[in-house]
Amino acid sequence: MSDERKKLWEPSEQWIKNAEVTKFIEFANENYNAGIQGGKELYKWSVENISDFWAALWDFTDIVASEKYDKVVEDINVFPGTEWFPGAKLNFAENLLRYKDDQLAFIFQGETKVTQKMTYKELNQIVAQLAKSLREIGVKKGDRVVSYIPNLIETPIAMLATASIGAIWASCGAELQASAVIDRFSQIEPKVLFAVDGYFYKNSTFDTIKNAKQVVDAIPSIEKVIVVSYVSDTNPDISSIPNAVHWEEFISKEDLSEPQFEQLPFEHPIYVMFSSGTTGKPKSMVQSAGGVLINHLKELVLSTDLKRSDIITYITAPSWMMWNWLISSLAVGATIFLYDGNPLYPHSLRMFELIEKYGITIFGVSATYLHFLMGEETKPKEKYDLSSLREISQTASTLSPEGFEWCYNQIKEDLYFNSISGGTDINGCFAGALPILPVYSGELQGKALGMKVQAYNMKGEPVKDEQAELVCEAPAPSMPIYFWGDEKSMSKYKAAYFNFFEELGINVWRHGDWIVEHSDTGGITFWGRSDATLKPSGVRIGTSEIYNVVEQLPEVVDSLAIGLPDKEGNVEVVLFTQLRPGVEMTEKIKEKIKSTLRQKASPRHVPSKIIQVPEETIPYTFSGKKVEIAVTKILRGMSAANRGALRNPDSLDFYEDIKEEL
Repeated sequence: MSDERKKLWEPSEQWIKNAEVTKFIEFANENYNAGIQGGKELYKWSVENISDFWAALWDFTDIVASEKYDKVVEDINVFPGTEWFPGAKLNFAENLLRYKDDQLAFIFQGETKVTQKMTYKELNQIVAQLAKSLREIGVKKGDRVVSYIPNLIETPIAMLATASIGAIWASCGAELQASAVIDRFSQIEPKVLFAVDGYFYKNSTFDTIKNAKQVVDAIPSIEKVIVVSYVSDTNPDISSIPNAVHWEEFISKEDLSEPQFEQLPFEHPIYVMFSSGTTGKPKSMVQSAGGVLINHLKELVLSTDLKRSDIITYITAPSWMMWNWLISSLAVGATIFLYDGNPLYPHSLRMFELIEKYGITIFGVSATYLHFLMGEETKPKEKYDLSSLREISQTASTLSPEGFEWCYNQIKEDLYFNSISGGTDINGCFAGALPILPVYSGELQGKALGMKVQAYNMKGEPVKDEQAELVCEAPAPSMPIYFWGDEKSMSKYKAAYFNFFEELGINVWRHGDWIVEHSDTGGITFWGRSDATLKPSGVRIGTSEIYNVVEQLPEVVDSLAIGLPDKEGNVEVVLFTQLRPGVEMTEKIKEKIKSTLRQKASPRHVPSKIIQVPEETIPYTFSGKKVEIAVTKILRGMSAANRGALRNPDSLDFYEDIKEEL
């Protein structure tokens, strides 16, 4: 094993004994005669005995159902399109609202201004009241209810009320531009919109009433708008929005203890999830209530080791699937800490201040966030008491090996670092962690349980220890049941995931991630999106290979690598770099970047051009992923795709301005 992949953490015997996945192994051995010893054998059993694995998970996590399934899967060889757990009847919200006591379900912190708490008992009551009011205005099974609200407690309340009826939920955070919201919601013709008066970010207040009006004006199917007051001390003026009513006025005043839960098939739709939309109109992926539920329980209980005693948080917004994932923690009975605003305000270690204050035990972050703290040379463990923190979960973009090591050096030595990767498409992970295995720098611990993942070369052959395409060879319950409007032909679905290896006669889900599966540890390293890989001299390299080197340099804050054709038709690498304040790009810095890449990566990683960019010019999605493809299109003279899908849409102006000279 190379020095870059150091062992950073080994679970203690006590940790392994207490882990939920250890209890699951014992359960599977006792009930299925599985003979599993350890995490690697558990994965092998989970993909060689797919029906038994998901059946065991159903029982182990006590899924609440009024009718049990006839069998686990109709036909595992139908891919895509097989049916999971036929015959079962359940309700998604009932599973998330199984606890009704005085333990806190939510703690909310709105940057520095608003704090709120809610118990499980109170949550059940308010969901029941809201669901009653939704039924009274005609919301029924299969209707679409959408939300354009920040990460407030009202957002999951609205989702749970919707799910209890059997209606279908979709959400966008309030930070999205109205055009991006219209692109998404107009596809599914919603009946009800939840909106908000505004949100706080870096202590500034942003009014969103006008945005909500734009959405309603553009989508004629919306019959009712329910407006939450967040930034206003009193109810704001919502008269400009057709059919709008204030949240407090809309909710039933009847004293109800718990909702009525519609009993529905396992594959009844629960969520419409949208792709980022950075390369075109967002895809509308429909996911089943049972599929999302059982997959989230797998990841929360077995991989995250979530317990009732935990306080879990993720830096996320309702635009990103990690919000859906986080809210499913209710099914375990844990306390969810919701944060809305800038996690670096009023200072860069604000989240660690809150970890100390509230005793947060599981902290979810993006690689971008960790790399920023690392670049600022912060030392959280020296400033805050982080004794409650037992786990960091990290996803979104790729974290460098140095980023892994920084967490152990500067946050906490005895820490389960749970690096995961998957997608909105499956509302979960293809690769991730198991808390009974060691953690190595730069590696996800392995393949996600029940997901038959391989790394395929361009010949469609499984390979190890070389960069290749991430594929999944078998169905899984949380894969989309269809794309909206594409139920019959499934043509969009197949084009998105199944066409890549079709010419070779291979039927697998190709996810679009560029990975290495390591034969020595069983871990996986991610190298970025495969459609954004660079091919200088015809050799494919992942953009993360460049970022992981360049962004370790003290002069560099951020970077973006693009492949452009030169006059001879070869691909040259162009590197855009944001430097630290007060630092100007010089020939000396350019040479330092090139020589470091040559030394730590290879001569092929060395860019032909290095261009300094102003602050906020590297484009990002709302989930913290760099947007190489949109910039590549602009620089090749094509359309700039959907700006509304970006966290910083004005960043693309820079590339429009310089495309001629490039």
